[in-house]
Amino acid sequence: ARELDTLENTYKSEIYGLIIEGIRKFCNDLSICVSLTGRLHPEFEKRSEVLSLFPDMASLTMSSLNFPKGASVNEPDMILKLIESMDKYGVIPEIECFDSGMLNYTNYLINKNILKGPHYINVIFGNMYNAQSDVSTISSIMNNKPKDSIMCFGGIGKDQLYSNVLGLIYADGIRIGLEDNLYYFGKEKTTNLSLLKRTHRLLKEFNLNFMTPTEFKNMGYT
Repeated sequence: ARELDTLENTYKSEIYGLIIEGIRKFCNDLSICVSLTGRLHPEFEKRSEVLSLFPDMASLTMSSLNFPKGASVNEPDMILKLIESMDKYGVIPEIECFDSGMLNYTNYLINKNILKGPHYINVIFGNMYNAQSDVSTISSIMNNKPKDSIMCFGGIGKDQLYSNVLGLIYADGIRIGLEDNLYYFGKEKTTNLSLLKRTHRLLKEFNLNFMTPTEFKNMGYT
């Protein structure tokens, strides 16, 4: 969601509302996931404002982490408050883990029945400060996957393709799109549609099927 005049990222529910209304009008079978990021607006009231629109899911990063030009601060109390607010509005957390420590905390909150499920986890590889898309790291992540959860792999920049291939083979699915990667190959700019078409070619080569939006919703992620 972006401000209409400056195009800067925004937390405002009135702008999110336009997006959600449009998706539900034309593609009502899709599950809608909103961002609760605190990278630009760290206050709880701003981060949680969009939940009042009753989206299907909302992002929940399981710890603080660094990026090349800044930090995403997610203190334990903030994570717990966001979970409580999501429970209030019936929103499913889109759990985001950038390394095994975040996954460990996810398992801890599940065991404490604070994260009640269903559990949908995106593991995002390739951030220079967190987990990389190598075989040993991915093996460790998979060995700590919570029971009865869906786990998908995503990657930042060039690691998106590597992570997606590994996600198709070993995980339950993938996270893909321009939020994590702007390029198709090298410095060739891409689009979401181009990235999706490449993924479908890989699915065909691997002889894999994909879940329809309705099938996903019937699993309880709505």
